[in-house]
Amino acid sequence: MDRQIYNFDSLPMRSTPPAAPQRRSVYRAPQTREPRIGIIYNPRSHRNQGQDLACAGADTVMVAQPRTREEIAHALAGFARDGIDFLIINGGDGTVRDVLTMGQAVFADRWPAIAVLPKGKTNALNVDLGAPADWSLEGAIEAYGSGRRLVRRPLAVSREGHDDPTMLGFIFGAGAFTLGIEAGQDAHSLGFFNSLAVGATSAWGILQALFGTDRNKWRRGTPMELNFLPSGEPVPRSASGDPARRHVLLVSTLKRMPMGIQLYGPERPGFKLAVLDRPRRSVLAILPAVLMGWRPKWLSRAGLHQLDAEGLAVDVAEPVILDGEAFPPGRYRVEQGPELTFVST
Repeated sequence: MDRQIYNFDSLPMRSTPPAAPQRRSVYRAPQTREPRIGIIYNPRSHRNQGQDLACAGADTVMVAQPRTREEIAHALAGFARDGIDFLIINGGDGTVRDVLTMGQAVFADRWPAIAVLPKGKTNALNVDLGAPADWSLEGAIEAYGSGRRLVRRPLAVSREGHDDPTMLGFIFGAGAFTLGIEAGQDAHSLGFFNSLAVGATSAWGILQALFGTDRNKWRRGTPMELNFLPSGEPVPRSASGDPARRHVLLVSTLKRMPMGIQLYGPERPGFKLAVLDRPRRSVLAILPAVLMGWRPKWLSRAGLHQLDAEGLAVDVAEPVILDGEAFPPGRYRVEQGPELTFVST
């Protein structure tokens, strides 16, 4: 995440998809021919040095290197016109978020199979999908015919009261999570990436909240109202702390998290959220054990909630994070997006 807050209105606004493909059977590839492959290559991703484009000269392989969301939309529209069967996203979680977001208007309910080459600073989706950390373009192309197919539904995040396009991503957070992402940038500058960066920033946040005073930004919490969708029922909270504030919110549809962290309890699909009402030192002291799978019955009464839901309405006074980037404070609807098929080894 760059050190700025992104606005949804930086995304192109359209009443119709850009150069929308004809509704024909181009997305249902016959098994008797080579798949047509489209590659979105982010040259700015942390681990991209151009080395993954060596096999991109085949007639069935098309490569785009867009640098803006507008360019991503045009590249995907071109892929759709060419009838791709397989979309390879070469970049980190932020690149995946932008490609999926811009792909909604292009592919609608007829998405091609998708593979992700983990080339960013953090690659949480790749951890969940189980592809190798050093997965190559050649390996991904080979996996189209021989690899596993995994269905995932990203989060669909929309900002209420605005005509912003819905964003598709996999990890939404607020409160201390926003501080953690900022700290993660410092960890990256020190050479920590992927799961190591997650571990380093998580440990730093816990230490700050555990030993800091109530004036410490890691302990003060964020004004936040949380309600389940579609019922509108409030998300449970304990009696601890200011009832108008929560310490941290994390929402995801991923089954597995980096470093094996069981943030939401046992691995399972679906829409999950973890909420910490207040950073009580007694809870923080046992948090490492909780993240490794310990779930005492009194955990919710102590202010740490691990819940399942269909969706969530969030009204928050500070910036939120979606897959590594900050977006403005406000009212958000966080729901489940379309079913997408990912290819892995």
